[in-house]
Amino acid sequence: MTEPQDLDPRRRRLVFRALHRGTKEADLMIGGFVQRNIHGFTEDELDAIEAVLEHWDVDLADWLSGRRPIPPDSDTPMLRRMVAECGRTGTGVPPGAER
Repeated sequence: MTEPQDLDPRRRRLVFRALHRGTKEADLMIGGFVQRNIHGFTEDELDAIEAVLEHWDVDLADWLSGRRPIPPDSDTPMLRRMVAECGRTGTGVPPGAER
């Protein structure tokens, strides 16, 4: 996992924002995705993740968990990438809690 001090200010802010969503489920899914991928994001992908983070937690949690489909007006390649990664077994499980 990426250490915050290894990141430029914009990336640090995005990691913080993704990890402090307000619900544990969203923190784990969204924050985990951003932490795993932040180093490799291009400037365009940083813009895309910022746009995703503008959505409400309840909507993001529902879309990422598959409880509800992403509505067409919110469907983006970044959000689909997040859905694909968050749908994997073990995603959203707190570190150290895996068995």
